[in-house]
Amino acid sequence: MKLTVLCDNNTITDVYLTGEPALSFFIEDSGKKILFDTGYSDVFIKNAKALGINLLFTDYIVLSHGHIDHTGGLVHLKEMYKKAEEEGFSFKKPTLIAHPLLFRNVYEEPSGNIGSPLKQETASQFSDVILTEKPYELTENLLFLGQINEKTSFEPLSYAGVSKDSSGNLTPDFSPDDSALLYSGENGLSVITGCSHSGICSILKEGKKVSGRDDFIDIIGGFHLLDAGYERISKTGEFLKKSGIRNIHPCHCTDFTAKAALLKYLSVTEVGCGSVFEF
Repeated sequence: MKLTVLCDNNTITDVYLTGEPALSFFIEDSGKKILFDTGYSDVFIKNAKALGINLLFTDYIVLSHGHIDHTGGLVHLKEMYKKAEEEGFSFKKPTLIAHPLLFRNVYEEPSGNIGSPLKQETASQFSDVILTEKPYELTENLLFLGQINEKTSFEPLSYAGVSKDSSGNLTPDFSPDDSALLYSGENGLSVITGCSHSGICSILKEGKKVSGRDDFIDIIGGFHLLDAGYERISKTGEFLKKSGIRNIHPCHCTDFTAKAALLKYLSVTEVGCGSVFEF
């Protein structure tokens, strides 16, 4: 599996791309092309073009959760496909995979709606939308985990804004749609995550449950450890080390303090726009 970072908070030395506080990866595996999250704006499209990546032939669009820093680019993706059709360019209609709650509105002051700016009906105009709580196989080795049901005691869920419950009442929103990808490689399991609102260690537990394997070797994505306390970071490091993780690629919502603290337990690799990794 080859993974290219199209969008992240960071840029890296001598790779002249644009960054923003958001995330988007381009994944290639078993002949399939997968766009994982779409960032906040059209930055991921511009960076993909600069890197020679043609997003018009994407097989899958996978969304980790509905927050706008991961789904905002859907608006620009829609325009990209529309323009291609109007100008007679060939393209492939992708399949969009996400949790059933992804398209809900989430309100936070003073920003307003921080959920996906594009709703399911509009997304269906340029993609085949599949919303599922169950794991979904993208390739022989790459799996969308769906609902994260496993929990750890040291990863309390935090809410961002409010959303309507089944009765129409506004309640704190704990990102129930948050999910991740699991890659089963020859050397072990790797996790590709967007923001890990579910808890990065909880995601690993879910991956173990779903796959029946526990030979984890790597993680790339947001660990949701921004401004996390010492106790949570240390317990996270201990958990990852005991899980057999050799190396991690924390980015997006993981600050320098967390990365530095995790170095005590395992190797930490720098990530930025244009980074390319093979798993």
